[in-house]
Amino acid sequence: MQLETIKSLYLNHKESRLSHRYITNNHIKPILDSLSSQLKFESIGKSVLNDDIYAFKIGFGDKRILMWSQMHGNESTTTKAIFDLTNTLLSNDSSIQHILNGCTLYIIPILNPDGAKAYTRINANEVDLNRDAQNLTQPESLVLKAAFEAFKPHYCYNLHGQRTIFSAGNTNKSATVSFLSPAQDQECTISSNRKIAMEIISVMNDALQKEIPGQVGVYDDAFNLNCVGDTFQSKNIPTILFEAGHFHEDYGREKTRELIYMSYLTSFDYIVNNNVLGDNYEAYLDIPENEKLFLDVIIRDASAGDIGIMFQERLVNNEVVFVPKVDKIEDLKGFYAHKTIQANGLEVLNEQGNAINLGDENVFVIINNEKISLFSK
Repeated sequence: MQLETIKSLYLNHKESRLSHRYITNNHIKPILDSLSSQLKFESIGKSVLNDDIYAFKIGFGDKRILMWSQMHGNESTTTKAIFDLTNTLLSNDSSIQHILNGCTLYIIPILNPDGAKAYTRINANEVDLNRDAQNLTQPESLVLKAAFEAFKPHYCYNLHGQRTIFSAGNTNKSATVSFLSPAQDQECTISSNRKIAMEIISVMNDALQKEIPGQVGVYDDAFNLNCVGDTFQSKNIPTILFEAGHFHEDYGREKTRELIYMSYLTSFDYIVNNNVLGDNYEAYLDIPENEKLFLDVIIRDASAGDIGIMFQERLVNNEVVFVPKVDKIEDLKGFYAHKTIQANGLEVLNEQGNAINLGDENVFVIINNEKISLFSK
């Protein structure tokens, strides 16, 4: 599919009822209900707090793709893109008919509804579901395992979000989208199914480079069988980790949402139109590995040194707000920032007019009697 076609589809079918970072069952259930004449969805299990875990199928092709989002409840960008995708696939647009004919998607839009509601990474028992693939101590883990075993996917899409700290390699480029073909053994063997995942990632990377050149990364493939992706890969099912990251001034992750949507459709189109054997995996190895080189704000050359600030995500009245917090006061010449403020050797004061300290939370600082917002806009 041409990138311009995908971008047009996104604009026409973006789900307007979902936005920003806080996405819960209360947000998606009305959408599912409104699509019920076209889409059969069901509750496939319950969370710790007895909330429904929904799933649905789209398509009727032979190639089966299992997708699950919000395993970490506060990672919602891929969920928004799932519903943009769902609207597209239900639209009867001729440009996506081959995907419906070639693939069957089984989608779990929110695996961890309790974590989504509380806006936390963990579930209600304070367990990271992505470290529970072997012990299977949590009901949500058992739901995913049962879906995997019943659906018998040919591909798995493990959908996540990542923090603003990541750079695409050692560059001043934010890792806006990242991927991983997880390892399946301690030796990180590049097995046949890993090669298949790598080949598909390479195709998505090629498409994304046209939109965000230099802003795609991959994660270290250190093996951990407790992670779901590593576990499914070890069962010889090509598995792809998606990580929705930061685009310039896009803390609501709306541009990233579009990029994830592009990745979905690009990958499906490739899977449908090709017998993916992993022969073309080597381009994956050229994608830079993520590094932790970004802060949200750096105030350069303050009298006390460089001041690094990270935005803390907090749920306030069912809305995610960002609270700037002083994370580092030191020489930060090895770090990059999403916003840079020059202090030119002057003292930086907090909102109370006192010297900045580690842990301070402020929405603005005072330099030379001038109030300066720590937000980009």
